[in-house]
Amino acid sequence: MANPKRKQSKQRSRLRRGANRFKAPELSKDSTDGTLFRPHRVNPANGMYRGRQVTDIDV
Repeated sequence: MANPKRKQSKQRSRLRRGANRFKAPELSKDSTDGTLFRPHRVNPANGMYRGRQVTDIDV
């Protein structure tokens, strides 16, 4: 069975493991206008959060 010629560095191992952590953010769909936004945050398109207006958006 083959053996590695040199020891793998800690940085290289951590870079490989860290690449598995990246994933696309999950998005929620707004029920009023159907835009996609991050959950538990104010919808940037219309300023709504949990069914009420929390910020004024200039159109």
